[in-house]
Amino acid sequence: MGNDPDGRAQHLSHTGHEDHRVDQACEDASLSAVSQDETFAAVLQAFMSRRTLLKGAMTSLVLAYASPLTRFSTAAESKGFVPLTHSTEDKLLIPDGYQYDVIIRWGDPVFPDTPAFNPRAQQPAIQARQFGYNADFIGFLPLPAGSTNSERGLLVVNHEYTNPELMFADWDGKDESKTRMMVDIELAAHGLAVIEVQRDAKGGWSYVQNSSFNRRLTAETPMVLSGPAAGSPRLKTSSDSTGTRVQGTLNNCSAGVTPWGTVLTAEENFQQYFGGSVEAITDQTVQSLHKRYGVQDEYGWARHYDRFDVTKEPYEPFRFGWVVEIDPYDPSSMPAKRTALGRFRHEAATTVINKDGRAVVYTGDDGRFEYLYKFVSTGRYDSGNRPANIGLLDAGTLYVAKFRDDGTGEWMPLVFGQSPLTPANGFESQADVLIATRRAADLLKATKMDRPEDVEAHPKTGKVYAVMTNNTRRTPDQVDKANPRPDNKHGHIIELVEDGGEHSATTFRWDLLIACGDPNNPSDNASYQGHKDTSWMSCPDNIAFDDAGRLWVATDGQPATIKHNDAVYVVEVEGPQRGVAKMFMSGLPGGEICGPAFTPDNRTFFLAIQHPGEGKGATFTNPLSRFPDYQRDMPPRPSVVAIYRADGGKVGS
Repeated sequence: MGNDPDGRAQHLSHTGHEDHRVDQACEDASLSAVSQDETFAAVLQAFMSRRTLLKGAMTSLVLAYASPLTRFSTAAESKGFVPLTHSTEDKLLIPDGYQYDVIIRWGDPVFPDTPAFNPRAQQPAIQARQFGYNADFIGFLPLPAGSTNSERGLLVVNHEYTNPELMFADWDGKDESKTRMMVDIELAAHGLAVIEVQRDAKGGWSYVQNSSFNRRLTAETPMVLSGPAAGSPRLKTSSDSTGTRVQGTLNNCSAGVTPWGTVLTAEENFQQYFGGSVEAITDQTVQSLHKRYGVQDEYGWARHYDRFDVTKEPYEPFRFGWVVEIDPYDPSSMPAKRTALGRFRHEAATTVINKDGRAVVYTGDDGRFEYLYKFVSTGRYDSGNRPANIGLLDAGTLYVAKFRDDGTGEWMPLVFGQSPLTPANGFESQADVLIATRRAADLLKATKMDRPEDVEAHPKTGKVYAVMTNNTRRTPDQVDKANPRPDNKHGHIIELVEDGGEHSATTFRWDLLIACGDPNNPSDNASYQGHKDTSWMSCPDNIAFDDAGRLWVATDGQPATIKHNDAVYVVEVEGPQRGVAKMFMSGLPGGEICGPAFTPDNRTFFLAIQHPGEGKGATFTNPLSRFPDYQRDMPPRPSVVAIYRADGGKVGS
């Protein structure tokens, strides 16, 4: 997601404050509706005191996942590079023996008939055919489809949000001076891009501008609503009387590649694009739901388009906050918002196939005191029937997590008719439950987490790792007195083991992998499994596994919680070095590192450089960085880079 210590991007707003994604009042309104029954911080401290007793149980449970053939030792494998140290330099830093290529930048033509980027002569129609802004998720899908080819493939890249202060030379930061032309350019710069990429004989990477697979999806691309909520009265607007067609996708943050070769892209901070007065909405239920999701204008689009004005289109925000399935291999296909996976500020959508063939999707709700979810499909994956798999996520059960202080947990179903999700509490259908997922989870008394972001399953052990980026609003009166981190500014990573080795299980055990921060600073109360000789990190965000089973972590902490650039770390999750982190790459001033992804052969590591140069006082003419062009007449440009070893070996080994 965008750079933020607490769920809000830290870039220059209309008023000059570093707070463009979700402002303080907006978050306070959202929190006012959250029940305060149980905090994860209290559970965490109680659990940590029992860690020793639980280690044996956790070890035995892992055996359900890993046979001796899939066991691995990471201690020797972790010696493949010399760790970097924290930096404030305005350049990407990578280990000796590595190289990187900038594959594509904001404004680069996605199609051969598109003009080259000219930052002072931007046009909406041109931007819609150029690479969009603020790359986040990256997915690599081999070509041809179904292969494991690492020389050629498709990159699917999300364009999360826009930084108008860095995009437009003639914008003064005020909503009233943002022209319709600027808004149209922003709409076109959102969404995602599909581009074909190829590796050359020397290991370098470039994109194929004339590929028939190349595609841009924007905030205006037609999409279908599918699943249980499709057709709900609350999804109908003046432009769509059926409640099944929606215009565009917004704030696409992390995502996931499915086993059947599609991408599930997550709509995260959709609430910030809607203006008008929520208080003026006469339907008190609708008004309450918008407040629970923090709907409040941060972009000024409602001044130009009625669909972003909740006083004119009160149901339009309900059409965002979903997981969207896209088929990169078919440029003519229509994306589908899979409503069965629930509506909230999604971060990530990671799919694994259960032992019985059902698809399980893990996802987080990136907000303070929000929840961790998973979806289990009704139907089963068929490796020989790709079209059937593409509709697999329209039927199933959505669950929300409850963590207990004894190291166990429960997945609670969000199903209409099961108490308390009944008409007595305002739910008339499963559609109502899914549109108001946060409220449903509140009523079930799920455990409030510290901004759940990326969730990934280990490729060998099957353990699930969930990132909690931070929560500086967790106050002492909200936690148990023994809680070591009521002000969780650095975040942590949780490890889940589903009971019986079944991802469809409704119970699990959990452990703390790392509590981020400086282990040599007592006030941070950090933990890296007892290791102090580690590259300490703050605010973990996006994660990925390599084929050796190491966890790669991209952070999102500057400038609020750290005084150095964000970075990428390699974390051991097994063996004597469990918990040890090593810095592999250091980013840029104002920039966040996103989208870690590997080619199947692990010889290329893709990263997205989001909002380089962002920060307090940063403008088009005076950014904190001018990456990647470093030219005075060129603003900073969010980009995708490929990192690889000069000798052609595996990255990190």
